[in-house]
Amino acid sequence: MKNYELNLFGVKRELPFIDLEDNLAFASFVIMGDTELIMACAPKLAEKIGDVDVIITAEAKGIALTYEISRILGKKEFIVARKSIKSYMSGVVSVSVHSITTSGEQHLYLDGHDAESLKGKKVCIVDDVISTGESLYALEALVESAGGIVTKKAAVLAEGNAAERDDIIFLQKLPLFQKTDDGGYEIKEL
Repeated sequence: MKNYELNLFGVKRELPFIDLEDNLAFASFVIMGDTELIMACAPKLAEKIGDVDVIITAEAKGIALTYEISRILGKKEFIVARKSIKSYMSGVVSVSVHSITTSGEQHLYLDGHDAESLKGKKVCIVDDVISTGESLYALEALVESAGGIVTKKAAVLAEGNAAERDDIIFLQKLPLFQKTDDGGYEIKEL
């Protein structure tokens, strides 16, 4: 197989493979900018998320999805954890993050105003894909350091072993892949 065909609620996408180490690969899922896919997935995730006070995502791939979920749930706003400190930010709260889709250590930042709006609130973290959980853990730490209470963690896809977790909400499992001798890819058995 040269691409992985994903079918979410009748919306099909061909996902290219991205090689990792040890002949391991993942299918690259990018929902950012895909209005059709967001419109298909957001109502399903919103239904599963249900009652929360605040929704947060990390910059950047989950922003459009989080917007639509927030709109469906009748929220006036949602929070975006930034990957750099912006000049308008004050009273910044930050944590470190490692992810398989981003090389090296990164940091996530919340403006003090956003951090204050999390205090004592039931918070849902939204992401496009949950894989190793590193980004999710960083967002959890960020919310908790601001005094928020993470009650839901949601993503469109759970990749590899993440699909076995019982603490996340997701719409579909996304397998990991291994490279074959002929240069193709096959689903990696976990």
